[in-house]
Amino acid sequence: MKTPLHWLAVRTVVAWVTTLVLVFPLLWLVMTAFKTELQAIATPPLLLFKPTLENFVTVNAQSDYLRYARNSLVTSLGSTLLGLLIAVPAAYSMVFFRTRRTRDVLMWMLSTKMMPAVGALVPIYLVAKFTGLLDSLIGLTAVFTLTNLPIMVWLLYTYFKDIPNEILEAARMDGASVWKEFRHVILPLGVGGITSTALLAIVLSWNESFWSLNLASFKAGTLSTLIASYSSPEGLFWAKLSAASVLAIAPIIVLGWFSQKQLVAGLTFGAVK
Repeated sequence: MKTPLHWLAVRTVVAWVTTLVLVFPLLWLVMTAFKTELQAIATPPLLLFKPTLENFVTVNAQSDYLRYARNSLVTSLGSTLLGLLIAVPAAYSMVFFRTRRTRDVLMWMLSTKMMPAVGALVPIYLVAKFTGLLDSLIGLTAVFTLTNLPIMVWLLYTYFKDIPNEILEAARMDGASVWKEFRHVILPLGVGGITSTALLAIVLSWNESFWSLNLASFKAGTLSTLIASYSSPEGLFWAKLSAASVLAIAPIIVLGWFSQKQLVAGLTFGAVK
């Protein structure tokens, strides 16, 4: 039965309105980044103006954008790699070597994400201070790893569950050890899920602001720290703040655009096609 033409029109209009609502904040951010400070705070807002690159030049030159971008890259990639080294074996053991407590452990890990981050700020801050990891890339990478680890384990656990036990049983009958089974069966079959998990972990670490603002400043500051630096007691520098925000989100948007096929493939991953 065909959908009536008027219902198709309504769905199309609703889809366009929803898209515009979702895209408008990003569009307005980009527009503000190309305005002067006076144009950015003009009332009513200016829709027609002469674009300028002054804000981007200022952010890049005076605020050392490349240093903050490097810190974001190091902490994102480092926390993702470290997280995978822990999450992949953990998910593998929970799927294929289940115990009576496996489900409880998974639920406990997920419950840690329900606690507000500010609740753990003081102890983590004190640990970082006494261990000399405050305002350091190593300390920030470790915190990012711990915050993303529950989600990574859960995602990988879901992906590995799609691998049929018959494949592993066949490998064991051929005399494969646990290591060979993991290396030659689990990893090749789970590469899609591992890739999508890694991409999600990179995005989460790149966008993390709470821990960046509280555990880092000059030495290990990420792009979130750079954006926050344009908020001062004198007020907000909206144009420069918008330019810094555009420079901060641009790399992760490009990454998402070029890796969308891998991400979708990972989310729909299964060993049996």
